[in-house]
Amino acid sequence: MRVLVLNLYYPPDRSATAKMAAAFVEPLAAKHDVTLICGRPSYDPAERRAWRLWQTERLGAVTVVRVGSTDYPRTQMAQRVLNYLSYVALSIPRALVVPCDVVLAMTDPPFEGIVGALVAMLKRKPFVYNIRDLYPDMALGGSIVKPGFLTRIWEKLHRWALRRAARVMVLGEDMKVRIAAKGADAARIAIVRDGAAIAPGTAASPQLDLQVISAIRAEFRFVLLHAGNLGFYGAWETLLAAARELETDGVGLVFVGDGAQRDRLEAAAAGSANVRFLPFFPSNKIASVLAAGDAHVITIKRGLEGVVVPSKLYGILAAGKPVVAVAPKQTDAASLAARDGFGVAADPDNPAELVAMVRALLVDPARLASMGAAARIAATQFARANECLKFVQVLEQAHHSPRA
Repeated sequence: MRVLVLNLYYPPDRSATAKMAAAFVEPLAAKHDVTLICGRPSYDPAERRAWRLWQTERLGAVTVVRVGSTDYPRTQMAQRVLNYLSYVALSIPRALVVPCDVVLAMTDPPFEGIVGALVAMLKRKPFVYNIRDLYPDMALGGSIVKPGFLTRIWEKLHRWALRRAARVMVLGEDMKVRIAAKGADAARIAIVRDGAAIAPGTAASPQLDLQVISAIRAEFRFVLLHAGNLGFYGAWETLLAAARELETDGVGLVFVGDGAQRDRLEAAAAGSANVRFLPFFPSNKIASVLAAGDAHVITIKRGLEGVVVPSKLYGILAAGKPVVAVAPKQTDAASLAARDGFGVAADPDNPAELVAMVRALLVDPARLASMGAAARIAATQFARANECLKFVQVLEQAHHSPRA
C-alpha cells in the first residue's frame, strides 16, 4: 500500500505533532510505502533546512518531501500564519503528483484536514483523517479567534472533510463523541490513542537526575506537577486558586514548561510562595521530571471536552504516577482515571473540590501508592506498540474499502 501523509511538522521539528507523527508513521513505513510531505523545520527544530522549492530526504523507511514553506519560529504568531499558508500552497501541487493508494492528513496546520480531503478528492483516493487537535473548536474555545463569518466557513468545510473521510482517527472517547455530533458516521470513527512508550522488560531503569528532582521538589512536602505546554486549554485559574489554599499544607504547584499563557500565569501567581515555574528540561531528563511529582496535573477547561486530548497522560502512566485531572468528567483523562483507578478528577470550575481532593491524598499515602500501581497497569493497556498496530489497520481498511 502506498500512503501519502500530509502534516506541516516532522522531525527535526520538536512539536508534539511532529514527534507523534514520527512515532506512528515509522511503524507504518516498516510495512508499507510512505511518502510524507511536510514544511521546512520551524517549530523549535534541532536543525534547519536551506530554502528549496522542495527537497527529498530519507528518514528511516519514510520518504520525506519538504516543501519550501517559510520557517518563522513559533513565537512569532502572525508570521507563523505565513508558514501555514506557504506550506499549503506548495504542498497541494506536490501531493497531486505523488502516487498513492491512501491520503492521510493530520492537523498541522489547523485546517490540514480540509486540505487532505481536497487532495484525496482530486486524486480520487480514499481519505483518512487523523485528528490530533480539533479545529476550529480549539481556536474558538481558547479565544484564539472570535466567532464570525470565517469560523463558520471553516467549520462548514471541516464537516465536509469529515464526511469525505473513509476513516477518522481520534485520540479518545470524548473526541469520538464530539466528532460524531458533527455528523461523521460513528462506524467510521476509530480511537487510536497516543499510548505509552513501554520499555522492554529487559531494559534497565532510566537513570534519574537528582538535581532535576530537587529543583522541582524544592522544600515542598507534596508536589502537584504540571509538565507540558501552558496553552489556552487549561483551567489555570482553578489551579492557582487551589494552590493558594494549599500553601499552609506544604503543597507545591510546579509548572515545568512554556506556552502562550505562561507570562499571564506567572503574573497571576505573584505572591504565592508555593507556585513555581521552571523551563522545559532536556528530553533525556523526562524520566526525572516525571519521577519528581507526587501527582501529575492534567487540565482541560469546560467546553473543550474532546477538543484537546493531552498525550502526556500516557508518559505519566508509564512512570507509575497518580493523575489529578482538573477537567470535566467526560474527558478521557477524568473518565479513564475513574475507571482504571489511577487518579481523581476535580471540577475545572471548583477550586474547593480540588483542594479537598489533594488534602485527602495528603493523608492517605496507601491510596497514592495504589493509584501509582494502577497507573503502571493502565500504561500496559495503552502501549504505543498496540496503538500503532491499530493505526496501520485503519489505513489498510480504508485502502480495501475506499471512499473516494
